[in-house]
Amino acid sequence: MPPNDTKNEKPRHWPSDSPSTFEERLLSGRRSTPAELRAALKILTEFLHGLRAFRRIPPCVTVFGSARFAPGHQYYELARSVGREIAKAGYGVMTGGGPGVMEAANRGAREAGGVSLGCNIRLPREQQPNAYLDRFVEFDHFFVRKVMLVKYSRAFVLLPGGFGTMDEIFETLTLIQTRKMKSFPVITLGGEFWDHLRPFLRSTMLEHGTIDPADLDLVTMTDSAEEAVAAIRGAT
Repeated sequence: MPPNDTKNEKPRHWPSDSPSTFEERLLSGRRSTPAELRAALKILTEFLHGLRAFRRIPPCVTVFGSARFAPGHQYYELARSVGREIAKAGYGVMTGGGPGVMEAANRGAREAGGVSLGCNIRLPREQQPNAYLDRFVEFDHFFVRKVMLVKYSRAFVLLPGGFGTMDEIFETLTLIQTRKMKSFPVITLGGEFWDHLRPFLRSTMLEHGTIDPADLDLVTMTDSAEEAVAAIRGAT
């Protein structure tokens, strides 16, 4: 069941700062000390909102994937299926909170009676909170959002996606590889979409010595939602 104190949190914004212009200025180089302190305080506030909103949630599995797949698409329905299986296994389902794969996984969790959570990001398009969230927090900064998506999860399920999904996948793997995080399962779903990933890891990265042979074992590939959840249960 959802937490009793369900409440969706939105970060406070400094006056006259839109999310895009604020982050553009943050990443634009040197600024005055007062400006940097204001930015640091705003970032801290976002972290505190996330920590407060998710303080009473069960262990989660985070599902990553594209915002661009509509209901009925094979990847949307696969994400919906894995959301159901994750919830039935007793985990909360956490996503980026938007449409597409994220909506589908949250929808599957809701249908199975599980806890459905989202870490939404304020963007000009694509990223509105979906209708299947028991609780969500809305962030301005990708790096704050990614900390929340990783912090509460015991495993990560990766479905097809774009640049943002690739960023989330490889940052998660980097945290595990460098032992900044425990070695939780990282599982891909989506069949042919990932066909080039393992050859790239093995024939290019490994061959050139940029990863170790053991790093190949950090990713498990399957086309079955049930197999994905069985791998999660066996490792957590």
